[in-house]
Amino acid sequence: MTCDNNPNAEPAGGEVKLKAKMSLLNGITVIVGSIIGSGIFVSPTGVLLYTGSVNSALIVWLASGLFSMVGAYCYAELGCMISKTGADYAYIMETFGPFLAFIRLWTECMIVRPCSQAIVALTFSVYVLKPVFPDCVPPDPAVRLLAAMCIMLLTFVNCWDVGWATKVQDYFTFAKLLALFIIILAGIFQLTKGQTQYFTFDNSKTEVTSLALSFYSGLFAYNGWNYLNFIIEELKDPTKNLPRAIAISCSLCTLVYVMANVAFYTTLSPREVLESEAVAVTFANKLFGSVAWTIPVFVAMSTFGAVNGILLTSSRLFYAGACEGQMPEILTMIQINRMTPAPAVLCIALLSLAYLLVSDILALINYVGFATWLSIGVAVLCLPWLRWKQPNLPRPIKVHLIFPVLYILCTIFVTIVPIMAKPVETGIGCLMILTSIPVYLIFIKWKNKPRFFTDAVGKVTQILQKATMSVAPMNKKSYQKMTPSSCQPSR
Repeated sequence: MTCDNNPNAEPAGGEVKLKAKMSLLNGITVIVGSIIGSGIFVSPTGVLLYTGSVNSALIVWLASGLFSMVGAYCYAELGCMISKTGADYAYIMETFGPFLAFIRLWTECMIVRPCSQAIVALTFSVYVLKPVFPDCVPPDPAVRLLAAMCIMLLTFVNCWDVGWATKVQDYFTFAKLLALFIIILAGIFQLTKGQTQYFTFDNSKTEVTSLALSFYSGLFAYNGWNYLNFIIEELKDPTKNLPRAIAISCSLCTLVYVMANVAFYTTLSPREVLESEAVAVTFANKLFGSVAWTIPVFVAMSTFGAVNGILLTSSRLFYAGACEGQMPEILTMIQINRMTPAPAVLCIALLSLAYLLVSDILALINYVGFATWLSIGVAVLCLPWLRWKQPNLPRPIKVHLIFPVLYILCTIFVTIVPIMAKPVETGIGCLMILTSIPVYLIFIKWKNKPRFFTDAVGKVTQILQKATMSVAPMNKKSYQKMTPSSCQPSR
């Protein structure tokens, strides 16, 4: 392994580490691009299904956005107070210790993130191939192959340069917002024509279970508001830019989601929305005539950007876990020429590609979906806990305690009620999460492992370091002392 002493490879501050390259605009596009994927275009039916009426559905969309803003506000204090890559994983680690943090890390890294990326990549493939197969469903092998190509292309981009990855995020976020603004403007035009016949509370459901499940569907659509916290070390001036990015992004997404739903219901009846496989496409076919084909193109662009956002932030979660000793050491390594966490990017990409081989990956997401919101609730619990246990920690932003308390209570509601409504799925999800316990006990808690095991791990780490040209984060002085003959991977 040779060392390239290219000065462009050395980050500011004289250390081999991740650079703070991301501006406020980049931060906004990471959050907006991660939140807005395919759901708002394809199937905003879950909320309507459980509320029963258009007006009730719109209230849930608005309430879900406000609820996400409260959580994001709490995360702003946590992110500025514990400015480590990894977001809620880092907060739980600092507050409640390594065991609970590992359960969160295991569930998110091994199931939720790679499954989510595979699903969004498959959605991208379907919409790219739709013009080629206009009268039938695209062949499954072609869909999965194109999804794999999408993941591999974005893996290269994220390994090559963080700047490239953020540019991809910027451009494709602007494209999806443009598509939604076109839909919203069409909806406003319909409103001016008096198309308000579907805006009623008729057939509203009042059962507590239905209400909780409707919020569950709404909150799932806003999932991603905490993703910027996962890469906070790469954000310029995070104390100022993190809360600004969160506030702007969450407000924008809430406005866009509510107005897009209003636009849909100016033209489509509740029954048409529930029966449609792709609501935005059905809407466009009714209003846009010969240019309706542009909506599937925008959906494909939206999902492409969402895959990039998941890859960008998920790789940093792997990196954060490895830095805490809860993931393989190779995932702490930085590519010496590009200054990117290439091993971590490759790891999440390979897991996502593996999940493309699973016949029903959506079921896996459903099984552990409740764990995502439970984990975020535990992360928000860190805020009042640290106020009590460590009141002297520096807090550039200080949230009123009513916000974390409100968020925690609502999280309990939207977590417990769906568990009661779907006990079998929840039980399977719990078993999947509990697989983290033996892994923790064997690979992390057990310190005195046999020599042959540690030697084997060390050899594998060396091979992977050489393959990816990666080294552990180090200071500039150590880096400059290395020569081509002495630059050997650390163990």
